[in-house]
This record gives sequence, C-alpha cells and structure tokens, in this order.
Amino acid sequence: MTRGDGTLARLGYGAAGLGGLLLLTEAVPRLGLVDERFLPPASEILTTLAGQLRTPELWIALAETMRGWALGLALAFCAAVVTGVIIGIVPGLRTLTNSTVEFLRPIPSVALVPLATLLFGPSLGSTLMLVVYASFWQVLIQVLYGVAAVDSVAFDTARSYGLSAWSRVRHLVWPTALPYVMTGLRLAAAVAFILAVTAELVIGSPGLGAEIQVAQSSGAVPSVYALIVLAGLVGIAVNAAVRLLERRVLAWHPAVRSEVAT
Repeated sequence: MTRGDGTLARLGYGAAGLGGLLLLTEAVPRLGLVDERFLPPASEILTTLAGQLRTPELWIALAETMRGWALGLALAFCAAVVTGVIIGIVPGLRTLTNSTVEFLRPIPSVALVPLATLLFGPSLGSTLMLVVYASFWQVLIQVLYGVAAVDSVAFDTARSYGLSAWSRVRHLVWPTALPYVMTGLRLAAAVAFILAVTAELVIGSPGLGAEIQVAQSSGAVPSVYALIVLAGLVGIAVNAAVRLLERRVLAWHPAVRSEVAT
C-alpha cells in the first residue's frame, strides 16, 4: 500500500466513523429515546454552531483559549526540557529528585483550582497555572527517559575527548532525547488544551469553557453541545498540528522514515 492509499484509507474510515456518530446523534432524540431537551439532534447542534461561528464573541473566546493553551504549553515545555536535561546529566541528581517527582506528578491539576482561584481569580493566570502544571510532567518524564537512553560509552568517550558539557548536550544528548521530547510535547499539547478549557469552565477564566458555562447556566442546551463540538474539533486540529510538527522535526529518525515509506 502506498502512502497516498494509506492516507485515503484512514480519512475514509475517519469520515465513516464521524458520519455514523452524526446519524446516531440525529436518530436518538428523533426516535424519542432521549428527550430533546437534554440531547438535541445533530442537525440542530450543527446549525447552532454555524450561527455562533458568525459571531465575534465566539472567536474572541476561542482566541483566549488558544492563548492560554499556547502560553502554558510553551512555558511548561521550556521548563521541563531544561529541568529534565539537568537532572539527567548531573550525576546523582536523578536519584535525589526521583521521590519528589513521583510525589508531585500524580497530583491532579484540578486539585489546584482553589489555589489558582485564590492567587489569580478568573483570569489568564489561573489557566496558565493549571496548564503549566499538567503539561510540565508530561514533557519532563519523557525528557528523563530520553536522557537515560544516551549510550553511556558514547557519553564517557565524548567527555574523555574534552567536549564541553554544552557540546555533549547539543551533539549527543539532544539528538538521542529528541524523539522522547516530541512524544512528551504531543502528550502535553492535548493535556494543555483539556486543562485550558477546564480552567475556564470551573474558574470562569475567559475562553470556550466560560462560554460553555454561561450557555449551561442560561439553559441554552444546543449552544452547550455546539461549543463542546467546537472544542472537540479544535482538539483534533491541535493534535494533528503537533503530529505534523513531530514528523517534520523527526524526519531523519528511522521510525518516522519507515512510517512515511509505508
């Protein structure tokens, strides 16, 4: 199977699955299996979404969500990469920090909602706090795995030849860890978007989540579903964009090259 055939097959299956979901969502309330007050037909949801897309308020809310997502992801990524490389290459530091990492990593970000609300209120700061915390661990763990995958013989050889710490990181550690880093970025991008919407929904920070909360409070059920659908579509776009970036950055990697070839 060529690359084009594989892509078309995946798109075809994806379109079939989406079409089936739309038919199911349309049929269930029409047949009276679920009250339309709680689940409007898909056609009504899509019509409502189309109408909302013509309003500037929705685009402003979407821009706020994407700003919180992008800033939080960027901060978490940079901090996690630097921290992970330092922990990984400094002898004994990973053992020293392992218990701390394992203690902090499982703490759910939503548990920080009261603290974020107290510190920043319903603002971008609250969104960033939750997004950065959740995304940081996704990248950090992958960076630690990537640094640990560096061949110890090659690392010792580079050091014996007098390469500086920066040169060893640049020419040996970073190329080895990069596939792990990109995996962490892909995972963190999805988590960051989820937490951005969650922060807006729970705390009331400006964005799609806040719009969903307002629609729910006013009883506009079709609008609630329309905004949820929009959030899902944006999430798919975010994941696709990061995957494309991953393929571009790792075009030299054998795994990516073999995937492209098939």
